[in-house]
Amino acid sequence: MNKKLITIVLVVAVLSAAYALAAEKTHKSHGMNMDNMGSGDDTANKKMFMHEMVVDGVRAEFQVMRLADMNMKDEHGATHHIMVKVAAEDSGSPFGVVVGKIKVIGLDKEEQTQTLKNYSGTLAANFTFDAKGKYGVIGLFKVDGQQRLFKFWYPHS
Repeated sequence: MNKKLITIVLVVAVLSAAYALAAEKTHKSHGMNMDNMGSGDDTANKKMFMHEMVVDGVRAEFQVMRLADMNMKDEHGATHHIMVKVAAEDSGSPFGVVVGKIKVIGLDKEEQTQTLKNYSGTLAANFTFDAKGKYGVIGLFKVDGQQRLFKFWYPHS
């Protein structure tokens, strides 16, 4: 039953992705690119994409990085690493138990879904971004028994 509920939620999430991504500006959110030096506009040198948003009192801080920039390789050929820190909006305190999945929707509408591994409070998984363009990122998290849905665009360049 639990798997069936998660499947239904993910289907609803995909169907509402276009609406939610357009309405994202109504949430407290921002996205920015950061390079290794912390300044500069050369997109070829960007090392990290950061995106933070709040949904129903839960703050999620996403970081998207190239595995090559981290001197890492993925045994399945993934190219990027997505990390997420989830905390209470008001206090910034991490939640006790957080589980989640991330779905990445590619340029050709192909989907990649990964269950996030918990690394001492930071949730993470690897994905493949093989062409330049905008990728939809949908995070579904169960926080203290309630589900939260976070959506944004990752501009891969």
